[in-house]
Amino acid sequence: MLFSQNRQQLRSMYADAWQKARAGKPLSPLEAQIAAVVEQHPEYHAAVADVDADRDYPPEAGQTNPFLHMGLHLSLREQVATDRPAGIAAVHANLMARDTAGNGDPHAVEHRMIDCLAETLWQAQRDGEPPDERRYLKRLRRL
Repeated sequence: MLFSQNRQQLRSMYADAWQKARAGKPLSPLEAQIAAVVEQHPEYHAAVADVDADRDYPPEAGQTNPFLHMGLHLSLREQVATDRPAGIAAVHANLMARDTAGNGDPHAVEHRMIDCLAETLWQAQRDGEPPDERRYLKRLRRL
């Protein structure tokens, strides 16, 4: 289950999927998605391999939480695949058409979109409200 309230279980899912992928073992569709995101982030491989450390990544110390970052990739991919919020798939397609023509890096497009998602989630948490989909799409369309 990806949507666990237990961060150690969630982190273990990343480690298990990555270990299975590296060993060439069969993966569930969700495990394949997780492994693909981990593969794109070699800077996080050590954190994924050492999930038993149960480490914190405080932003005030200038640290990026690798599991949060990879989770945002997974969330964004799900949003684009389901076009939820409505219109995000078109935004993604437009960014891909425009941005990959010059550098051929779809991962960079995701990172730009993830910045908008992270800001939207941060604001929602700060305000104690659900994420504002209209504001989120507005941010994305400005990219």
